[in-house]
Amino acid sequence: MLLKFTKMHGLGNDFVVVDAVSRKVFFNKQQIQRLGDRNRGIGFDQLLIVEPPTHPDMDFRYRIFNADGSEVEHCGNGARCFAKFVLDRELTNKRIINVETKRGHIQLRIEDAGLVTVDMGAPSFDPKDLPFTAEKQSGLYMVEAKGEVHQITPVSVGNPHAVLRVDALSDELVSSVGPVLESHERFENRVNVGFMQVINTEEIALRVYERGAGETQACGTGACAAVVAGIKQGWLASRVTAHLRGGDLRIEWQGEGSPILMTGPAEKVFEGQIYL
Repeated sequence: MLLKFTKMHGLGNDFVVVDAVSRKVFFNKQQIQRLGDRNRGIGFDQLLIVEPPTHPDMDFRYRIFNADGSEVEHCGNGARCFAKFVLDRELTNKRIINVETKRGHIQLRIEDAGLVTVDMGAPSFDPKDLPFTAEKQSGLYMVEAKGEVHQITPVSVGNPHAVLRVDALSDELVSSVGPVLESHERFENRVNVGFMQVINTEEIALRVYERGAGETQACGTGACAAVVAGIKQGWLASRVTAHLRGGDLRIEWQGEGSPILMTGPAEKVFEGQIYL
């Protein structure tokens, strides 16, 4: 199969995007792993597959796969790239796009200056929604890993996150604690691990160790999870700039029951084709 693709990124979180609207495309796990291999394939953090909707009130459906072949529920940076892709490819001329994901329905709004705002839906702090094993719902939880105890805020923003507030960010912290918590037994489906440094009430620095991908340059859902966790704990205001390794995202959340709004850029790198 000759596969046409577009390479894109959102703040360095990179994707291969495939149009499965104009042509039916199917992948097995081995093919996804080959495409994601940065030495023997194209290389990406996630593969995005754009499909026709299954619901009449939706414009598109899209699926998200990590480089290891595992399918995930949601991806904030991917959603922005998705919006730019369908607009650039003239698959739609709408500026507000309603999309199905594995997690549910989301809405994307094309802004000026190449920015995209994603309505990420309302977060959940209920352990059952991650799922996360806990006797009862709480604000903060203590989790033991390799003899150390970490204080985390678990939150679902369509996919599961564990947010740790830290005094300072470091390579050693992310590389040592990230994989241990990602596969911790209390997270049934593994978890994305966010390390958040609070700069002030309207700014955070953030690094995210993503399940199935490792640390990425930026994680949109991770930024959303970190900010809403910080707001929930009383550390942050309702509108926050998250500084990630790849750049900045603006996150807004008005509290319980309200959707998270994430605004940031999306860029096309190149188009190509490869035989599978």
